[in-house]
Amino acid sequence: MSETDGLVSAYVSDADRDAEATVRPKRLAEFIAQDRVRDQLDLLLQGAMRRGSPPDHILLSGPPGLGKTSLANIVAAELGAGIRVTSGPAIERSGDLAAILTSLAEGDVLFIDEIHRIARPAEELLYSAMEDFRVDVVVGKGPGATAIPLDVEPFTLVGATTRSGLLTGPMRDRFGFVAHLDFYAPADLETLLHRSARILGVPITAEGAAEVAGRSRGTPRIANRLLRRVRDYAEVRADGVVNLETARAALTVYDVDALGLDRLDRAVLTALVDSFRGGPVGLSTLAVAVGEQPDTVEEVCEPFLVRAGLLARTPRGRVATEAAWRHLGRTPPNGTFGADSPPVPDLFSLDTDQA
Repeated sequence: MSETDGLVSAYVSDADRDAEATVRPKRLAEFIAQDRVRDQLDLLLQGAMRRGSPPDHILLSGPPGLGKTSLANIVAAELGAGIRVTSGPAIERSGDLAAILTSLAEGDVLFIDEIHRIARPAEELLYSAMEDFRVDVVVGKGPGATAIPLDVEPFTLVGATTRSGLLTGPMRDRFGFVAHLDFYAPADLETLLHRSARILGVPITAEGAAEVAGRSRGTPRIANRLLRRVRDYAEVRADGVVNLETARAALTVYDVDALGLDRLDRAVLTALVDSFRGGPVGLSTLAVAVGEQPDTVEEVCEPFLVRAGLLARTPRGRVATEAAWRHLGRTPPNGTFGADSPPVPDLFSLDTDQA
């Protein structure tokens, strides 16, 4: 995928990391939306501070780009503690995790992003650290191997996952507080954009913020990314103010349409409608038709297309809905999926090409 195609991807890129650090909220009071999670987390942290002990371990789940990393940093800031950041894929051996755990100071926060991808030996070591603040480091191999118990300072683990269903039962049970982050409403994204614009020094009107928010897929990371691109357009080709006309013109340049679909999203829908008459079609065939890997289509495009009601997953394959036909400017044929009288999928006619 090109850089332009990644504009509406909720996954973080290298270019996003420094930019996000500038606009990321530092305190719980600055965190926009997610009201229930914010209130629950505030109670958890306030109670722990009054008792003078670390709070329960925290698991944050939800799609990428909704603020799980920001909340982990906020937890450390509210507690006045240090934070150690790592990720599940980076912990390949139990010794890697043991080194991190034994270096923590009392009350520190350990943030593990994509915790569902942690290696199994490291996960088993983490169990005792979370419950008993102790790890057993195995020295040697074979019959002569010896387990050396090491004490770990009391700490709070904050785990983040985009696929909570992949967490093992024992891992999930060891978290005292589990929160799920939902997509943002357009009004919340507008508030977030006004805040980010103030921090970045970008003049923005209410109409301009509403236009960018409406194309941001309910995701703060995408909203902030689009704001930076619209700012570039406003400074180079306009008067520097992000208003309705400037936002529309800029997002047209970057191929982000009124629903927040980019080139690849529209290519998937166009292939379904034009090449396969709306489907059903298997994932692998659809990926070949748009020149992408099946994983890219399934993980990057499909979640939003399904949530927006433009694509449906059936036992026989992917199907373009009536809304998809109309969004592309086509007239849906009779019997299109999602119409008033949709056909009932045939559960016994499975497409072997479906992933």
